[in-house]
Amino acid sequence: MDNWPSILFAMAGGIVLSLGNLSTQYAWAYVGLSVTEVISSSITVVVGTTMNYFLDDRINKAEILFPGVGCFLIAVCLGSAVHSSNASDNRAKLSSSSSTYQGKTWAMDNLGNSRQNKDEKQDLESLDSTAKVEKAKAGTAEFLIEVENRRSIKVVGKSTFMGLGIVFFAGFCFSLFTPAFNLATNDQWHTLKKGVPHLVVYTAFFYFSVSCFILAIILNLYFLYHPILGLPRSSLTAYLKDSNGRQWALLAGFLCGFGNGFQFMGGQAAGYAAADSVQALPLVSTFWGVLLFGEYQKSSKRTYVLLGGMLTMFIVAVAVLMASSGHRKT
Repeated sequence: MDNWPSILFAMAGGIVLSLGNLSTQYAWAYVGLSVTEVISSSITVVVGTTMNYFLDDRINKAEILFPGVGCFLIAVCLGSAVHSSNASDNRAKLSSSSSTYQGKTWAMDNLGNSRQNKDEKQDLESLDSTAKVEKAKAGTAEFLIEVENRRSIKVVGKSTFMGLGIVFFAGFCFSLFTPAFNLATNDQWHTLKKGVPHLVVYTAFFYFSVSCFILAIILNLYFLYHPILGLPRSSLTAYLKDSNGRQWALLAGFLCGFGNGFQFMGGQAAGYAAADSVQALPLVSTFWGVLLFGEYQKSSKRTYVLLGGMLTMFIVAVAVLMASSGHRKT
């Protein structure tokens, strides 16, 4: 096959997307859904959109595009500030709380430990069903304690930079997958021999998806037996036996695949730089995070101001990015 260079670019795009997706799942535990998505998506635009602008022979309007990229960069800075401010709020809540919740006294020193004290061997989910269980209100210290003891990745007391580092790594991975796909379909670097046709979007997307799928299987199998970030060791057998929530994971994969496919088709028609406007997805994730998962409930005024500024800047940036779209020359 004479179009192997284009196939390899498409597969490279799938590899960095797979790395970004996996990193994002770890980042959610440390930073939260809304900040993770805003920062990673903004980095994707700042780096990836700039690369796509030059790869696409500058078909997007630079006077509109780059102010939008600047707005995304500001959103990244505000997102980091939101995470730092919210982490300080949570530390203040936990340090000032010495309350007894559901018949158990929780100490700061015990948070994040896999074992509880001798008289606290039962976790919240295994309490006597006859006992009256009070649900903690979102934003309270008790709510934070409950979430921490339910999750597999323990984050209380961990460095702020740990979560932000994972988010930035995910963002840089995401920033490379559309430029790689752009090169696969348009061969701006002239890696194909003269007369060899370029890959169409659908063929490139096939190779992109295959490489993403294979790497995801390899990495997830490896981390089952060699976990990181303090996660418990597992096995393939245990994974296959545990089907709880599997349907949501499959749905997320299908939605991600459809989203990527439509983004690539739009990028081929109107420029991949403008197609990055699909990074509006953090606006939806923020809705989920704030309204459904209780993120930033009972936080400080400073955190709310930073959060509002981050989302406002992000909305402006997405609108500007969409306005910069052009038409590819045929």
